Amino acid sequence: MTAFDPDSAARPDSGIYGLSSAPEDSRVVLIPVPFEATTSYGGGTADGPQAIFEASKQVDLFDLDTGRPYEQGIAMLPQPASVRAWNDEAKRLAAPIIASGGTESDPQALARINALCEQMNQWVYETARHWIGCGKLVGLVGGDHSTPFGTIRAHALQYPGLGILHLDAHADLRDAYEGFEWSHASIMHNVMERIPQVGRLVQVGIRDFGEGEYQYIQASKGRIETFFDASLARERDAGASWHSQVERIIAALPRDVYLSWDIDGLDPTLCPGTGTPVPGGLSFSQAVGLLEGLVRSGRRIVGFDLNEVAPGPDGGEWDANVGARLLYKQIGYALRSAYG
Repeated sequence: MTAFDPDSAARPDSGIYGLSSAPEDSRVVLIPVPFEATTSYGGGTADGPQAIFEASKQVDLFDLDTGRPYEQGIAMLPQPASVRAWNDEAKRLAAPIIASGGTESDPQALARINALCEQMNQWVYETARHWIGCGKLVGLVGGDHSTPFGTIRAHALQYPGLGILHLDAHADLRDAYEGFEWSHASIMHNVMERIPQVGRLVQVGIRDFGEGEYQYIQASKGRIETFFDASLARERDAGASWHSQVERIIAALPRDVYLSWDIDGLDPTLCPGTGTPVPGGLSFSQAVGLLEGLVRSGRRIVGFDLNEVAPGPDGGEWDANVGARLLYKQIGYALRSAYG
């Protein structure tokens, strides 16, 4: 691995975070997935991986909380043209269905969209499985929140019984939302129904959900535990500390933890360009506190994803700036959890 000076300016042709690490020589391998076929409100998340890649070069790589994660090597794989092509075709077919709110179904178009999503899922699974097998810490950078199904599956097979720490404004427990089997609003429903190796789903920041999703949580017999944003806020108003709430959240997780984080789990002032912003959510420091609590507890972060980062409509870099920094914190704490 080439020596790197963290205080020097990143070269224009350098990799993520200005590093020159090859995937084979890196401890951390990131899979970019430029895919947002079923985005139901604001768009642009297919451009998220590239936006984060560019913004990452402005991140100072010494981190007070996690030290020097870059020293172990961080590499982002190239974005495959095939995935972007699948996205473009599926997005075109989905547009009229989304515009009708799912009321005007086209069975032929839906079948093709679902097939394209399955191709994406299989590619993500095979890519993640390969790099996990090489001993890498694997993360995914979306795209919308449908994209990590394959990497969650790959990690669950490698670490059966793992827990998912799901940060999001939305519960994502809808069954085939608007007719799309692999909707971004259905990711956790699909995980719970199709990946039995996942032991527990613990959700934080949830503040926008349907009654059916609430009933699904209640019927899960404890396999899903949701810490609703409004309830956490009321507890803090009554004097509870975020530290004590983090302890309670973490206690619900098994030892091996996979992070599935949607940027809209944060306060929307931190991600105004995301597709479905919702008032409320975590501050950046609260999200970091959640990561710190995981490591403090002795739990191991075995994999992660970050999704729904979208450049501003005017090309603004704020969302990607926040996303690149949150991703670096995920990487740093995951490495700390593995090595102490």
